[in-house]
Amino acid sequence: MAAPVDFKTYVDQACKAAEEFVNIYYDTMDKRRRVLNRLYLDKATLVWNGNAFSGQEALNNFFESLPSSEFQVNMLDCQPVHEQATQSQMTVLVVTCGTVKFDGNKQRYFNQNFLLTAQATPNNPVWKIASDCFRFQDWAS
Repeated sequence: MAAPVDFKTYVDQACKAAEEFVNIYYDTMDKRRRVLNRLYLDKATLVWNGNAFSGQEALNNFFESLPSSEFQVNMLDCQPVHEQATQSQMTVLVVTCGTVKFDGNKQRYFNQNFLLTAQATPNNPVWKIASDCFRFQDWAS
């Protein structure tokens, strides 16, 4: 069994990766959406307000159909997923919430969960989205 210090280091690394990823993701969503699908695995899944999409082509078509956006992330949390659950694949659960304004619509609250998996490259791991779940949070007024 690994020492708690080792696990703490693992958590810190996961959080650093998650912060970097979130900055890249929402910047790409707002400014360079045509390349957003590069952040996803080939067989990645997206559930957007209950609507399911799977694979690069479906994700690309969906993202292109959305109006331009301005995302503001107010909260970020993450945790490494135990390797027993992911067949020893380095995986991180990332949870965000904040506000988004799509062109022509009012600002809305959202929350989004990403399951990121590390893809081995010669230099550093490249984090790709395996699963993405987005939901508007509309409060009764």
